[in-house]
Amino acid sequence: MLAVILLIGIAAAAVAVSVTHGLASARINAAAGELAASLRATRTQAIVHGQQRIFQIDTSNATYSGTDKRDVRLPKGLDLSVTSAASDQSSGDVARIRFFPDGSSTGGRITLRSGRREWHVNVSWLTGAISIYDTAKNT
Repeated sequence: MLAVILLIGIAAAAVAVSVTHGLASARINAAAGELAASLRATRTQAIVHGQQRIFQIDTSNATYSGTDKRDVRLPKGLDLSVTSAASDQSSGDVARIRFFPDGSSTGGRITLRSGRREWHVNVSWLTGAISIYDTAKNT
């Protein structure tokens, strides 16, 4: 009887760890999707209004803001890095991606990292298209 209770306890612990990792992965995947949606909204605003729009990322605070100028905080435990045009690096921790009225952009890559997993949110400079690349699904 004691052995059965011990096995049930071990199985429950294994399931709890698996569920915890799955929830964390889902939360970060959702954050990458929301980031991409905000980039798309900023691009759309540039096209609709016929004026340049700026998407800003603060890597030190793990926040970003689009056309609504509202800071959105990324989940805790998430490393954030940005590769963008040198002209769009306003300071060491703040980077920008600009979208133009024709839909194009200055381009860039926003990398979200949690442990050994990475999500890349890519912005094409030529078309302004935004895509998400999950390295775990493509290895």
